[in-house]
Amino acid sequence: MKTFSKIMALALVFVCCVSAFAACGGGSNEFIIGGSGPLTGANSEYGTAVYNGAMIAINEINEKGGLNGVTFKLDMRQDDCTALGAENAYNSLYAAGMKASIGSVTSGSAEAFANSAKEDNIICMTPSASADPVIATGNHSFRVCFGDPQQGSLAADEMVTNKDYKKIGVIYDESDTYSTGLYEAFAARMTALNKVKGTDYVVYTFNEDSNKDFNVQVTEIKNAGCDAIFLPIYYGEAALILKAAAAIGFNAPVLGCDGLDGLAGELDNTVTAEIRYITPFDVNNADEKIAAFVAKYEAAYGEKPNQFAADGYDAVMIIYEAMKAGNVDPAADAATITDALIAVLTGGTFKYTGVTGSDMTWETSGSCDKAATIVTIAH
Repeated sequence: MKTFSKIMALALVFVCCVSAFAACGGGSNEFIIGGSGPLTGANSEYGTAVYNGAMIAINEINEKGGLNGVTFKLDMRQDDCTALGAENAYNSLYAAGMKASIGSVTSGSAEAFANSAKEDNIICMTPSASADPVIATGNHSFRVCFGDPQQGSLAADEMVTNKDYKKIGVIYDESDTYSTGLYEAFAARMTALNKVKGTDYVVYTFNEDSNKDFNVQVTEIKNAGCDAIFLPIYYGEAALILKAAAAIGFNAPVLGCDGLDGLAGELDNTVTAEIRYITPFDVNNADEKIAAFVAKYEAAYGEKPNQFAADGYDAVMIIYEAMKAGNVDPAADAATITDALIAVLTGGTFKYTGVTGSDMTWETSGSCDKAATIVTIAH
């Protein structure tokens, strides 16, 4: 059943469309890709980066003439990183004529957005929402980024098999879907590795109400004799943890996942620990396609892109390239377009090489298969 807010949004757009037709005698020849994310507030770096990267792709597509003479438009709404915000954003985008989407930026919002999109059969190609429930909403839901199980397992393998750490301290956010998903995958892989390597780990948590002071956690990890730290969290809290560790002279090497992208700008000169994170995007990669994207982004926004910007770029380009590969008519209705794109993405022959990976493919689950990179933060 359509929600009341969706019905009201549709009614408002109908009135606007009547006014527009009365004024100019027709509508615009645009293919609207919708999305939502945190565009203001504490997590706005993520949402803004996705939007900026996606706009680079939109501009490239339109410079080529669009598709079948139809230009592309990105319409991204604020969702405050909440499920309700994402639902409201989806309803307004649907009413505004969205025919495809890049879903939402963060996992909790993306799950809500994708659940709303399922009703109307509108594709969601989330750039950065990595929790498994996001793509479990239906066969219309895909992602560009790694999933939490992929990253959590990779982190365990890197720390135990490649680095041979003997005791690892873990700090994660028990109130956050992204963080708990990463930790659970890490813990599952550690159970298997422990039988062979005997590596131990200790775990400490925080939540959205206790994410400002980490002195207790880092002191406990130091006293436990840990020789490395795993932080399956976002960069804001990670910066506080690293500063707290530095303050007590604890400089153990740190490994994180893609949520640490953006951390460098939050650190000061007291932090000297080696910090690395798993990512599909390295801004310093000399690859021609990546270098061109970085140059365009810097020219447009005056700064280097992070992984979220790269994910946003690829999300839009994947939709565009899949439409080209499947001869999908952008003038068709949204449900028809979605069915065609699902067939292309999961048909076993479509591959996409972008700025976050080469020869990327998608499983029927919506998960993206590509190689990972581990980047060291310069500070």
